Amino acid sequence: MLTSHTYQIRPSEMRDADQLMELDMLVWNASTSPAPMQWRSRQQYLQYCPPGSQLIAVQQERVCGYVGFHPPTGMPVNRHVYEIHIAVHPEFRRSGVATALMKAMKTYAKEQAIRKLRLRVLSSNPGAVAFYEQCGFITEGRLVSEFRIHGRDVDDILMAYFVEA
Repeated sequence: MLTSHTYQIRPSEMRDADQLMELDMLVWNASTSPAPMQWRSRQQYLQYCPPGSQLIAVQQERVCGYVGFHPPTGMPVNRHVYEIHIAVHPEFRRSGVATALMKAMKTYAKEQAIRKLRLRVLSSNPGAVAFYEQCGFITEGRLVSEFRIHGRDVDDILMAYFVEA
């Protein structure tokens, strides 16, 4: 558990679900995701994002952001990899929350014997690409014109961070 002067980072719990659903509605849109997350119910959310599948930054009891993680496939040969996604509440952007969450994710991955973190980011989101690069992620590939969003072709950039043993 990481604590800063204004927030704490901990695994998600059942009680966080409503705030995390609300955060998804605020953060995921056409500029950040080809298919923004729209949860039909709390039950659906909890099936996809069970407690403990995210590290969350909280200020008192308010969720400031999260980094979600899961194995990209169900294959045993791929269990050393986590696919991640990160979201920060608009009110807490540029306050160090995302950097702290990424640092906590790297530490957690190392503790779980995860050797690689991977993510996908839209080429139309250069701020996110720059953030991931600052966090040590490298571009592994690019799916050119993978999405057509608001009449524009958008590439899907595949990025990875290799966790030190």
